[in-house]
Amino acid sequence: MASQGSAAPEITRAAIVAEARSWIGTPYRHQASLKGAGCDCLGLIRGVYRAFCGPEKEPIAPYSPNWAEETGQETLRDAARRHLTEIDPAPYRDGALLDAGDVILIRVRDRGPAKHAAITSGPDSIIHAYERHAVAEDALPAAWRRRIAYAFRFPGIAD
Repeated sequence: MASQGSAAPEITRAAIVAEARSWIGTPYRHQASLKGAGCDCLGLIRGVYRAFCGPEKEPIAPYSPNWAEETGQETLRDAARRHLTEIDPAPYRDGALLDAGDVILIRVRDRGPAKHAAITSGPDSIIHAYERHAVAEDALPAAWRRRIAYAFRFPGIAD
């Protein structure tokens, strides 16, 4: 694990997916980010980030379950841009096979802000947490694929 102020270590896509899979079964808990105890979709991304990049760089302000609808702002995107490397989401939306270990942000509503986060785990699968469900690895449905708004890579990815 990197210490504060040091560069992120090189990591592999397989290591990212393995860490995300180690969260499978963690119950859904709004605003949480503790493997085995509870997390939401953001908490999963935060936990995997901590495993490879060290402590989080900024505190997470409390947020309501309907935060995106309340503000209409791309808060999730803005935070990801501060800590991850943005990549073009268009190929993923258009049906390209997913590169394992990337982070995708999905619009829950067609014109709404991106509100759901997941880690890609295979050509057409994601690892994510969502309300009333534990962290799971699922196929990425076409309806969700069309709503991928943003895509990111963890810093220091080696392959």
